[in-house]
Amino acid sequence: MYLVQIPVDSDYNFTPLSYLAYFHKIMSKHDSSLSKDQFNLLKAFKKQIANPQSSKLSQQAESKKAQAVEEELEDTELFKKALSGVKPIDNGNIAQLRTKPSKKVDAQILAKRAAAEGCAEQELTEISDTQAILNPVASQAALSYRIATLQHKVFEDLKAGKIRWFEAVDLHGCTVEQARAAVLQIIQMAKDENQNVIKIVHGKGPEAILKTYVNGWLRQHRDVLAFVSAPENQGGTGAVLVLLKRAEKNPKYKQ
Repeated sequence: MYLVQIPVDSDYNFTPLSYLAYFHKIMSKHDSSLSKDQFNLLKAFKKQIANPQSSKLSQQAESKKAQAVEEELEDTELFKKALSGVKPIDNGNIAQLRTKPSKKVDAQILAKRAAAEGCAEQELTEISDTQAILNPVASQAALSYRIATLQHKVFEDLKAGKIRWFEAVDLHGCTVEQARAAVLQIIQMAKDENQNVIKIVHGKGPEAILKTYVNGWLRQHRDVLAFVSAPENQGGTGAVLVLLKRAEKNPKYKQ
């Protein structure tokens, strides 16, 4: 710290404002007897006299900051005390819930089930393979069918894949007889569960034989309202999404 000897005029009656005027008078003369550090000290003293509140505000701010830090430390200590004795949860007791990905139904199993149960005999007699094969379709052709009374928006949603399908069956590797039984069986399964959308993967193939039969069978089935080739991300022209009538008098789903 520097001591500055300031020449004082005996006629001055010093107040904070008169000190300020006096310092201004001294500093304006750039008294050569003062060193640079002494001159800077006088300058700082002048600033403090000119703004007495700034020093107090600075001290108050520092005091509040220290108080906030102290309170935060106290809160931390209280939190640690509150957690004393608390044991972490044992992750070994938490059940792991995993959803099983949906799988396509095996067409040959469906065909065997249909044969064993002897169901859908009426549909078998009503559906004609001859009528189906007389209207062949190309392997890359997009299939599309709807009854006249079906709402346009419903058909467009089906076409866009916006309606979630209940179950799917893949006919690859099936004979015509197995494919027919599988198609009829999955339709019956959907009706039993009061579901109205299924997916049938018929494939494309160079001659599109199963695709031609599926197209013909679905057009003849009394419970089919519409079908359309699936969107590309759901099989494209190698699969169809089928919209079915809901079972109005299904005892499992009484309204």
